[in-house]
Amino acid sequence: MRWMIVVAGLALSACSHDIGPTQDELKKTWDGQNVYPAGYKTDILAFMRTYLNNPGGVRNASVSPPQLKQLGPNDRGERYVACVRYTARNSDGKYAAPKEGAATFLSGKLDRFLDLPREARELCKEAAFAPFFELEKLTR
Repeated sequence: MRWMIVVAGLALSACSHDIGPTQDELKKTWDGQNVYPAGYKTDILAFMRTYLNNPGGVRNASVSPPQLKQLGPNDRGERYVACVRYTARNSDGKYAAPKEGAATFLSGKLDRFLDLPREARELCKEAAFAPFFELEKLTR
């Protein structure tokens, strides 16, 4: 009888293995989603129109072209990141302090906008900014 229990236990343990993608498959999927965002400025403008309390009258706007960057220790790999700097009006209509944000892209489209100062500063420390006149011309 014990023999049968041992054999049944071994047979069941042979069937228990991880079901799901391997680490290599997950990395390949992650890397496959890294498509250069050709319309990154358009995506950022559409986001900023809804993100800003008062999108009219933005000053000193600049943007960097997307570059592959490691987002954080918990991410599996790199993503395209475009950095944005601007000075916007607050809800009272007065200009607030300059801000910096990092737009991340997944499959060529805007995925997240990181606006925490520490995150944005780290991701954008080596960015090559160019004027972003389209953001300065934004209206409601």
